[in-house]
Amino acid sequence: MSADRDRLVEAITRRVMEELRGRPPAAESVPAARAGAAEAPARTGAPAPADPEAETRERYRLFGVSTARGPEDTRALHAAGASRVVTTVGYCPASDGLASLIDHTLLKPEATRAQIEQLCAEARQHGFATVCVNPVWVSLCADLLRGCETRVCTVVGFPLGANRAEVKAYEAALAIEQGASEIDMVMNVGALKSGDYHLVERDVRTVVEACRRAGAVSKVIIEAALLTDDEKVRACVLSRVAGADFVKTSTGFGPGGATAADVALMRRVVGPQMGVKAAGGVRDLKSAQAMIEAGADRIGASVGVKIVQESQGSAPTLPAAAGY
Repeated sequence: MSADRDRLVEAITRRVMEELRGRPPAAESVPAARAGAAEAPARTGAPAPADPEAETRERYRLFGVSTARGPEDTRALHAAGASRVVTTVGYCPASDGLASLIDHTLLKPEATRAQIEQLCAEARQHGFATVCVNPVWVSLCADLLRGCETRVCTVVGFPLGANRAEVKAYEAALAIEQGASEIDMVMNVGALKSGDYHLVERDVRTVVEACRRAGAVSKVIIEAALLTDDEKVRACVLSRVAGADFVKTSTGFGPGGATAADVALMRRVVGPQMGVKAAGGVRDLKSAQAMIEAGADRIGASVGVKIVQESQGSAPTLPAAAGY
């Protein structure tokens, strides 16, 4: 089954790369990822430019799917100065490092200032990787977390991903200027499902470049619950070609959240060179560990405190949150 999945990933990758290069796809048949899934219809319209700009051509040349595995020792890497550990399928870090893999999240539209202040206080106490908040709260969080290792993460094109690329890039640049160091953007899902891979790649790359100019981390939310397995592979391929740092499963506002199967598939596509963030529906230590074992190296959750307390063997002091 694993070999079949690898062949599927490689076949879909070749097809997407040929589309991006402006060549008609090879005649080979791409197997459907799900029984009975139909082949996506051929994309019509003006042909793609034959000569993409130099940086994109270089990404094409360097791109490749890796299924390499090599579990790392989290403590040793952190001691050596690593700020992030990219894991592979089947690896679960020590529980005492779990907090550093969690984006402590509050994206509800009704979130109050007091709740955001509590979020940041919890992040300081437990050492979460980031607080993930809506853009309006970035400046406040940056002030509250000054001098702390916890960073500020925010969302762009959220939650639908249907903004123009230039608007997403402006959102990202403004958020970074106000103190964000990680940007979770939502992919243009409609363009992906339409087979417009050039638009999807350009949409992601525009935000990635805004992040790179300011030294920020870029994550691409593919909203996996809206996609077939074929489309999940294509979304990850395009995110990697565009130079993103992470792919992320979900907004937490779609029809479904993260699943271990989706995380494993995404990890298989991007290999060890990119991060995979599981978000949406991670409610406790057991579900967090399942995502990490499947290949996630970042967890987005509104119940980070509960997860850490469970990992330490203590009873949670806070009730589980009702949503992401």
